Amino acid sequence: MHLLRLAEATYSQGVSDLVDWQLARSTGIRLAPAGPLASRVEVEAVVRQLRRASERAVGPVMDVTGLEAPFDEHRTVVVGRPEWISSNVGQFQTAIEPVAHLLRDREPSAVAQAVGSRVTAVQMGVVLSWLSGKVLGQFEAFGGQGRLLLVAPNIVHAETQLGVDATDFRLWVCLHEETHRVQFGAVTWLSDHFTSEVHAYLKAADLDARSAISRAVSGLRSGQRGSGGLLDLVQTPEQRAVLDRLTALMSLLEGHADVVMDAVGPAVVPTVETIRARFETRRHQAGTLDGALRRLLGLDAKLRQYTDGAAFVRGVVERVGMSGFNAVWTSPDTLPLPKEIHDPAAWVRRVHA
Repeated sequence: MHLLRLAEATYSQGVSDLVDWQLARSTGIRLAPAGPLASRVEVEAVVRQLRRASERAVGPVMDVTGLEAPFDEHRTVVVGRPEWISSNVGQFQTAIEPVAHLLRDREPSAVAQAVGSRVTAVQMGVVLSWLSGKVLGQFEAFGGQGRLLLVAPNIVHAETQLGVDATDFRLWVCLHEETHRVQFGAVTWLSDHFTSEVHAYLKAADLDARSAISRAVSGLRSGQRGSGGLLDLVQTPEQRAVLDRLTALMSLLEGHADVVMDAVGPAVVPTVETIRARFETRRHQAGTLDGALRRLLGLDAKLRQYTDGAAFVRGVVERVGMSGFNAVWTSPDTLPLPKEIHDPAAWVRRVHA
């Protein structure tokens, strides 16, 4: 969701010049860090094993979640960092262009006129290049082909850095991403709801530069930092309300996937406890520059989503079981409210009353 902020300065431009998408893609690919050194034979072996791990994850995820998505829609693609960047540029374009059509007749703000599509594209490319070295896997939630992307160089780097069993770690990662595929594949309304919330967030943007700057200054004076980094200070009240709902939804999705990837147990992933312990340590340890970028982009909030969402899922399952938890997928009305993410009992009272 942090990528939504990159478009806020340019909504009022026409759709064709909103962002120079090709420049965003080429900038990200050019700046992306090189992956671990490996021979062609080694790369091909990693690709084969990741594909097998992705297929192996289907059964355990269905067993744990009780959800079933059509297997013929199971499309796993093992990619490098450039391919991941290209996918995300495409998804971002899909996500914001319908909103750009609605906003193009608005009077351009001074900020929008000054930034321009090429500057915005470079900003996007820089962010994507940095993220391309961090992400292990991703489900294409915004339109596209609905594929599971497994970023091979990042997975290999992570398993080496953690000193864990490679076969177990690759399956463990696939369990998380397969859960996301099942969430969107089994819950047919989820993708449209997610997209509509993102569009609502974008449409609520304030194109008045002076108003945005005033809010930022006031926030800094009062010591506010926002839930997603310094850039949250320029959000409108309407955007914050939408972002609260989006954060609750993302917390649910990420927490649910985290619970599933651990719930399969040692019968499927023998070293799951070791992997989880070392991965959690890695997740919260970042260098000075790394930590600063995470805070600026709002990724600290992303890390909290895993913890908060997992606690919510476990709290609900303890009270009403997994079948009772699955009532969360009934409709947008049964999704947890922002305040319920930290109070699973409140969700149970509201939904199961």
